[in-house]
Amino acid sequence: MAQSDDDKVMGRINGEQPDGQPEENLWLRLLFMVLIAAMISVAQTVLALLTVIQFIILLTNHRKPNAQLAEFGTSLGIWIAKAARYQTVASEVKPWPWTELD
Repeated sequence: MAQSDDDKVMGRINGEQPDGQPEENLWLRLLFMVLIAAMISVAQTVLALLTVIQFIILLTNHRKPNAQLAEFGTSLGIWIAKAARYQTVASEVKPWPWTELD
Protein backbone atom coordinates (compact mmCIF):
# COMPACT_ATOMS: atom_id res chain seq x y z
CA MET A 1 0.00 0.00 0.00
CA ALA A 2 1.42 3.39 -1.02
CA GLN A 3 2.03 6.03 1.60
CA SER A 4 0.33 9.41 1.34
CA ASP A 5 2.44 12.56 1.20
CA ASP A 6 1.44 13.34 4.80
CA ASP A 7 2.60 9.89 5.95
CA LYS A 8 5.93 10.35 4.17
CA VAL A 9 6.45 13.75 5.80
CA MET A 10 5.58 12.38 9.26
CA GLY A 11 8.07 9.56 8.73
CA ARG A 12 10.76 12.08 7.84
CA ILE A 13 9.93 14.25 10.87
CA ASN A 14 9.97 11.47 13.45
CA GLY A 15 12.92 9.57 12.01
CA GLU A 16 14.79 6.83 13.79
CA GLN A 17 14.89 7.12 17.56
CA PRO A 18 18.05 5.74 19.20
CA ASP A 19 17.57 2.71 21.45
CA GLY A 20 19.54 2.37 24.66
CA GLN A 21 21.81 5.35 24.02
CA PRO A 22 23.63 6.74 27.06
CA GLU A 23 22.05 9.91 28.40
CA GLU A 24 23.52 13.10 27.01
CA ASN A 25 25.22 15.50 29.44
CA LEU A 26 22.71 18.27 30.24
CA TRP A 27 25.26 21.05 29.71
CA LEU A 28 26.18 19.61 26.33
CA ARG A 29 22.49 19.39 25.48
CA LEU A 30 22.11 23.07 26.45
CA LEU A 31 24.94 23.96 24.06
CA PHE A 32 23.20 22.03 21.26
CA MET A 33 19.88 23.71 22.13
CA VAL A 34 21.43 27.18 21.86
CA LEU A 35 23.11 26.32 18.54
CA ILE A 36 19.90 24.84 17.15
CA ALA A 37 17.90 27.88 18.30
CA ALA A 38 20.25 30.11 16.26
CA MET A 39 19.88 27.76 13.28
CA ILE A 40 16.08 27.89 13.59
CA SER A 41 16.28 31.68 13.40
CA VAL A 42 18.27 31.46 10.17
CA ALA A 43 15.81 28.85 8.82
CA GLN A 44 12.89 31.21 9.51
CA THR A 45 14.62 33.96 7.54
CA VAL A 46 15.24 31.57 4.64
CA LEU A 47 11.59 30.47 4.77
CA ALA A 48 10.43 34.09 4.60
CA LEU A 49 12.63 34.71 1.55
CA LEU A 50 11.40 31.52 -0.14
CA THR A 51 7.83 32.59 0.49
CA VAL A 52 8.35 35.93 -1.25
CA ILE A 53 10.24 34.36 -4.15
CA GLN A 54 7.62 31.64 -4.65
CA PHE A 55 4.82 34.24 -4.61
CA ILE A 56 6.63 36.28 -7.28
CA ILE A 57 7.00 33.10 -9.33
CA LEU A 58 3.25 32.46 -8.97
CA LEU A 59 2.52 35.99 -10.20
CA THR A 60 4.81 35.73 -13.22
CA ASN A 61 4.35 32.06 -14.13
CA HIS A 62 0.57 31.78 -14.49
CA ARG A 63 0.08 30.48 -10.91
CA LYS A 64 2.51 27.59 -11.44
CA PRO A 65 4.86 27.21 -8.45
CA ASN A 66 8.50 26.30 -8.77
CA ALA A 67 8.63 22.59 -7.87
CA GLN A 68 12.21 22.72 -6.54
CA LEU A 69 11.39 25.63 -4.23
CA ALA A 70 8.28 23.78 -3.03
CA GLU A 71 10.33 20.63 -2.28
CA PHE A 72 13.02 22.68 -0.54
CA GLY A 73 10.29 24.31 1.54
CA THR A 74 9.04 20.88 2.57
CA SER A 75 12.55 19.78 3.55
CA LEU A 76 13.10 23.03 5.46
CA GLY A 77 9.81 22.55 7.31
CA ILE A 78 10.78 19.00 8.22
CA TRP A 79 14.15 20.22 9.50
CA ILE A 80 12.42 22.89 11.61
CA ALA A 81 10.05 20.24 13.01
CA LYS A 82 12.97 17.93 13.88
CA ALA A 83 14.77 20.84 15.54
CA ALA A 84 11.67 21.75 17.54
CA ARG A 85 11.27 18.13 18.67
CA TYR A 86 14.88 18.11 19.92
CA GLN A 87 14.47 21.51 21.58
CA THR A 88 11.38 20.40 23.49
CA VAL A 89 12.91 16.99 24.32
CA ALA A 90 10.24 15.17 22.33
CA SER A 91 13.15 13.47 20.55
CA GLU A 92 16.77 12.65 21.33
CA VAL A 93 17.64 12.89 17.61
CA LYS A 94 19.49 16.07 16.70
CA PRO A 95 18.59 17.61 13.34
CA TRP A 96 21.04 18.01 10.45
CA PRO A 97 24.06 18.52 10.48
CA TRP A 98 24.35 15.95 13.27
CA THR A 99 22.10 13.44 11.48
CA GLU A 100 20.96 12.83 7.91
CA LEU A 101 18.86 15.59 6.33
CA ASP A 102 15.86 13.39 5.49
